[in-house]
Amino acid sequence: MKIEYTKETPRKIRDYDQDEPILSSEEVEDIAEIFKTPLTGTYNWDYSVQDNRIAKLYELGKKLNWNVSMDIDWERPIVVSDEVPPMFWDEYPPYKKLTQEEKREFLRHRGASQFSQFLHGEQGALLVASQLVSCAPTYQAKLYAASQAFDEARHVEAFTKYIQTRSKLMYPVGAGLKSLLDKILTDERWDLKLIGMQIIIEGLALAAFNTAKAVTPDPVLRDILHLIIRDEARHVTFGVNYLEDFIENLTDEEREDRAMFAYEACVISKERLFPTDVFRRFGWNEDEAREFSNKAGFATEFQRLLFSRVVPNLSRIGLLTDKVRPLYDKLGVLEFESHSSDGDISWADLEKPLDLSA
Repeated sequence: MKIEYTKETPRKIRDYDQDEPILSSEEVEDIAEIFKTPLTGTYNWDYSVQDNRIAKLYELGKKLNWNVSMDIDWERPIVVSDEVPPMFWDEYPPYKKLTQEEKREFLRHRGASQFSQFLHGEQGALLVASQLVSCAPTYQAKLYAASQAFDEARHVEAFTKYIQTRSKLMYPVGAGLKSLLDKILTDERWDLKLIGMQIIIEGLALAAFNTAKAVTPDPVLRDILHLIIRDEARHVTFGVNYLEDFIENLTDEEREDRAMFAYEACVISKERLFPTDVFRRFGWNEDEAREFSNKAGFATEFQRLLFSRVVPNLSRIGLLTDKVRPLYDKLGVLEFESHSSDGDISWADLEKPLDLSA
C-alpha cells in the first residue's frame, strides 16, 4: 500500500467507466490530505448511566444497524429514461444549444456531482464524529459519538459503492463544503463541531436526501437514501438535544460567536447547490450559470426548503439571536423558525423497523 500525502485537494474527476476500481494492494495509491487540529480531549471517569434522550438514541442506533452489502439489493438494473426531462435549465441559453445526448451527459454529470458531495460530506461527518469521541465531555455523548462514527462509515461505504458501480463518476469536493469541513475539524471547541456537523451539514443533508429520494428513478439509490435518512435523523436529534442545555449556559459573547458561525456555515452550505465543476466542464461561465440557477423558481424554492429543517433547530438551541436574525431574513428562510424542530422526538418514527418498501 502506497500513500501520497498532499496539502491540496485533488481536482481530478474520476470516471469509473475508464478507471479500474478494484486494484491489488501493490497498485493502490491512497491520496491523503493532511489537516492539523488543536483537539482538546477529555476523559470521563463518572460513567453515569442516565435514563435520558441521549441514552435512548444510543440504544436505538445499536438496534437499527444495517449492512451495505446485505440490506441493499445492488443487482437491480439502473432505470434510465429515454427522454430528457423538462427542467429549469431549459431556459438557459448555453443549455439550449446542447444536443439531446449532450443534455443527458450534463444531467449525468450534475447528478454525479451531487452524489459526490454527499460522499465527501459523509467522510467529513465520520472524521467529526471520531473527534467527538475524544472531546465530548460526558459519558453518554462519547458513546453516542462512537455509534455515529460507525453510522458515518457505513454511509461513506454506501455512497462510494453507488458512485463506483452505478453513477460511475466522482467529482472532487466542492470548495464551499471543503472550507466548512476544514473549519469544523480544525476548531478546538467541541460544541462548534456539534453545531457545524449535527445542526448545519446534517440538517441540510437531510433535506437534500429526502428530495433526492422522492425524485430518483433508481431503486438502489432510493433504498440507500431511505436507510441513511433514518440514521441522520437520529444524529440531528442528538445534536439538538445535547446542545440545547449547553448553549443556554454560555455567556452572551460566546453565544453570539456560535450564532455567527452557524449563519456563516449556512451561507457556505448554500453554495453546495451550485455544481461549479460541472459548469466549468461544459465551458459555461460559472457566475452566469450560478446567477441563472439562483433566480430560477425551482432552484430558489429548493434552496429555501433546504433550510426548513435547520432554522427551527437553530431557534430551538438558542442560536437565532437578535444580531443574526436580520441575516437569515435576507436569506428568506426566517419563516421556517416556527416549524417543528428535531428536539421534539417522535420515538414511533425513529423506532420503525427497517422497511425498504417505504
